[in-house]
Amino acid sequence: MFSILLAVIYLSYISLGLPDSLLGAAWPSMQTLLHVPVSYAGILSMTISGGTVLSSLLADRLLRRFGTGRVAAYSVLLTAIALTGFSVSGSFPELCVFAVPYGLGAGAVDSALNHYVAVHYPARHMSWLHCFWGIGAAASPYIMSFYLRRNSDWQGGYRTVAAIQMILTLMLFCSLPLWKQTECSTDAPQEEEITLRSLLRMQGVLPVLLTFFGYCAFESTAGLWASSYLVRERGLHTGAAACAASCYYVGITGGRLLGGFLADRIGDRRMIRTGLCGMAAGLILLILPGSGIVPCIGLTVIGFGAAPVYPCLIHATPTAFPQRCTRRLIGMQVASAYIGTTLMPPLFGKLAAQCGNMQILPLFLGFFLTQLALLTEQ
Repeated sequence: MFSILLAVIYLSYISLGLPDSLLGAAWPSMQTLLHVPVSYAGILSMTISGGTVLSSLLADRLLRRFGTGRVAAYSVLLTAIALTGFSVSGSFPELCVFAVPYGLGAGAVDSALNHYVAVHYPARHMSWLHCFWGIGAAASPYIMSFYLRRNSDWQGGYRTVAAIQMILTLMLFCSLPLWKQTECSTDAPQEEEITLRSLLRMQGVLPVLLTFFGYCAFESTAGLWASSYLVRERGLHTGAAACAASCYYVGITGGRLLGGFLADRIGDRRMIRTGLCGMAAGLILLILPGSGIVPCIGLTVIGFGAAPVYPCLIHATPTAFPQRCTRRLIGMQVASAYIGTTLMPPLFGKLAAQCGNMQILPLFLGFFLTQLALLTEQ
């Protein structure tokens, strides 16, 4: 039964990855058809991530009251409803309205599943959990590119992903009895409520929160703007650019699949160092002149390098900090990560608009990569 529950957790994390890469893949086409500036993608991204930050901060209370199973099921349902709203929206204000539940659905389930796996499973399962996020994140640009090649039908892409989310929602509701039977015996009863002030004063908390901020600033900016960068600076077609951007998520997925076999032997710290080196190598490839295969390889290598960073940081939390604060701290880590996702992609959009081009993308990403290298070596 415990292994069945683990399979449910893995499949649930696909639902978290599916919506994350849709906007970046679809935006070059959406922006043209909606007649809005390219920088408006940052507004949508900020709205989605703002909802995610809020639900991440509330995750500790939600989990105490409702349990992991119900939080996960209703969160995925909320995301499915939001994606359905995107699929019928015909204007930018309508998209902004549905962006709110889009974000609210992601934060709580992210915190809930990360906490559950970090506490109850070895490092390999955390890596494989995030590998399933990568499966969803890599699949959705392919789905979107299929519809973009057919009369730029970005709404059809959202409809298909919304249908997949509904299927995953049904699976989660069917699995609720499994959660009820296991949570009583596996949730950590010794975790007490700890105030935010006390947690922030704890040694090492602020640096780790900044690390999550920097990582997701890098990951989300690359994911949102890679397609636009390839279209505007490398001359790729929008459909081809959406496929190329999915190479980034394919790299993340493959890296986390491989990382699951290595994590227990190598350890979290070495996995993070190796990943940062891979990100640097991919960034160099992205800068090199050429079109087509060269940026695709660069994005794949960046994703492969980024793969172990987030899951290893999460998995190290229960051993690096007192167990009584683990659940709330993981919620804060997820919130900090999404603050980076909220603020940095729109900031890059503004910078790119002021510069008149997107050539600064590698430099922008390089800044956060340097920040990560400095913070993780403290």
